[in-house]
Amino acid sequence: MVEFRKGIYTPENPQKYVGKKTCIYRSSYEYKFMRFLDISPSVVEWSSESISIIYPSPITGRPTRYFPDFVIKVIDKNNNQSIEIIEIKPYRQTMPPVISKGKHKKTLFTEAKAWAINKAKWIAAQQFCVNHGFIFRILTEKDLFH
Repeated sequence: MVEFRKGIYTPENPQKYVGKKTCIYRSSYEYKFMRFLDISPSVVEWSSESISIIYPSPITGRPTRYFPDFVIKVIDKNNNQSIEIIEIKPYRQTMPPVISKGKHKKTLFTEAKAWAINKAKWIAAQQFCVNHGFIFRILTEKDLFH
């Protein structure tokens, strides 16, 4: 397992970073992805937590803002450009919680709450992308570390 890290990322290619605020990574996964975005020739532009998507909170029922981790503009080998919204999550957080022997009820409740919130965010992000002609992806350590 990769150790948790948090900090400020300084791009090597600042002309590609179009975000308005400082690049803050909240995990080793996000840091690794920022490095990829920064040096990849297929990435034309990128930003971190630069857009907000409104979603109905499954906890309160009220509209809530979601800031996806990244918005990137990529170009493929045929010179076609696309815009992607990327969320970085540990794989275990992309699945519903599993009831297992010995798991405390409080832990299960916390996991179920996080799962419900994430699912609501991702449904809203997917719809946002459909409406704008973007692509939505959730990347995990399985995508980043092979």
